[in-house]
Amino acid sequence: MQRQRVGVVVSGSLVGGLEMKLDEWYSVEDIRAGKFVVIEGEKSRFFCMVTDVRLDATNPQVLADPPDADEDLLREVLHGTTTYGTVCLRPLLMTPKDETPEARGDEPHLVKTIPVHFSMVCEAEEEDVNRVFGSEDYGPRYFHIGRPLDMETPICIDLEGFIERSNGVFGKTGTGKTFLTRLVLAGLIHKDRAVNLIFDMHSEYGWQATREGGGQRSFVKGLKQLFGSKVAIFTLDPESARRRGVQSDFTVKIPYHQITVEDIATLAEELNLHATAVESAYLIANKYGRDWLSALLHAEPREIKEFAEEIGAHPESISALYRKLKRLERFDFLQEKVLDDAVVKIMEYINQGIHVVLEFGQQSSFLSYMLVANMLTRRIHELYVQKSERYLASDRPDDKPKQLIITIEEAHKFLNPTAARQTIFGTIAREMRKYFVSLLIIDQRPSSIDDEIMSQVGTRITSLLNDEKDIAAVLTGVSNASWLRSVLASLDSKQQALLMGHAVPMPVVIRTRDYNDAFYEALGYLEGEKLARKAQVDIGDLFGDR
Repeated sequence: MQRQRVGVVVSGSLVGGLEMKLDEWYSVEDIRAGKFVVIEGEKSRFFCMVTDVRLDATNPQVLADPPDADEDLLREVLHGTTTYGTVCLRPLLMTPKDETPEARGDEPHLVKTIPVHFSMVCEAEEEDVNRVFGSEDYGPRYFHIGRPLDMETPICIDLEGFIERSNGVFGKTGTGKTFLTRLVLAGLIHKDRAVNLIFDMHSEYGWQATREGGGQRSFVKGLKQLFGSKVAIFTLDPESARRRGVQSDFTVKIPYHQITVEDIATLAEELNLHATAVESAYLIANKYGRDWLSALLHAEPREIKEFAEEIGAHPESISALYRKLKRLERFDFLQEKVLDDAVVKIMEYINQGIHVVLEFGQQSSFLSYMLVANMLTRRIHELYVQKSERYLASDRPDDKPKQLIITIEEAHKFLNPTAARQTIFGTIAREMRKYFVSLLIIDQRPSSIDDEIMSQVGTRITSLLNDEKDIAAVLTGVSNASWLRSVLASLDSKQQALLMGHAVPMPVVIRTRDYNDAFYEALGYLEGEKLARKAQVDIGDLFGDR
């Protein structure tokens, strides 16, 4: 089949990229940064991304004396000969041009050379996209997440590659990070690649969420609506759940004795705690053990001096710690005694392969979010370490833990350079699935995340970012990534993202998949609804109208 030609390669290098002269019948306005094209070399086929577009001329005098607006004929004469478009290309993958049937199953490999002069550059076709990114027809490891610019062929992420490391969804406020994240989570659940624990700060993943842009149908379905019994909703705020008509599976209550000094230390910035106050907390814990927090909060203000002398701490430090931690008493989910342990309950669901969404309702302050997410994750990670070591010792398939992905929002609060050394999330990010636990981090300020953590992020799904620091942070650990800056800066503010990392063989700009009825139907939701309605009709026919 004849490919649609775009232009020819005229110059370039392996390190700096290639330059293509645009064919005269192809409008420069149809070429966009991030576009996926293919170069037909003599021996190899090169898969490339457009990184820049510029206007050139063979004679500078033409630019000094441009045609007037009404000189259409002169402009047509000059176009494509004296004036033309130059497109910068970055070759990323290559395959042999004349592949044998046996070699067609091999994956494309990294570019180690460049095509010859005047090699033809063509529009990518469906076969090229499937060859590079796979297809859902190839098996459950592939999930359709979007489409290339100017194409209708699905782009898939490799879910097996995705779960191998921690991953991130980045973009400035209003670019659709939540919808992208829900899309990825739906893929993981639908394809049964991992079990998820989602700390849902604003109740956007569980039952339903507001559609961006509003409109007549201003709500979209959450994971519980789409997957039913495969997803459980836990809540810190049962009243909020009832007001929204959400039937939660479990109400999370946390006893004071499960909060450790390390949990409080990670909140030092949020609570404005000095280092001496944290040290005083350790002194209280040395005397009172697991009941250290209750002992402190139950002390009367007039008794603080005696309390400090009793444990050998400075009264001012104890007083400051007392005042700051008194804020915790406002949280209804913190109680002296709790009947059901939330971590035990979460692990019961996870062990059955059921995904857990923990909604915060009205308890969505950064303080409560950080406290609960860090405390629960620390204990769950400890249990996973035990399960992993038991599996490594026995080597029995039944002992193998289910791969767990923990989703956190506002990730820079947990993973900034100071917090990353203290929180369990920093530990998990560095372990890279060592104990079958990884992270899905969501953030609008990736520059605030520790560089070491960013370098460990396996797959990055990035929407529009304006700040140069944030763009540089997203590209941390990506070799020779300067050419990607212009691609990131040129993304639309809605429904466009740059995919790069372990889940895709090469960086690619996509129009993200619509989260609508067509998506629900692809997951089998609408088909299930139709069957349920048909069953109701059949029962009505059987018993008649009574």
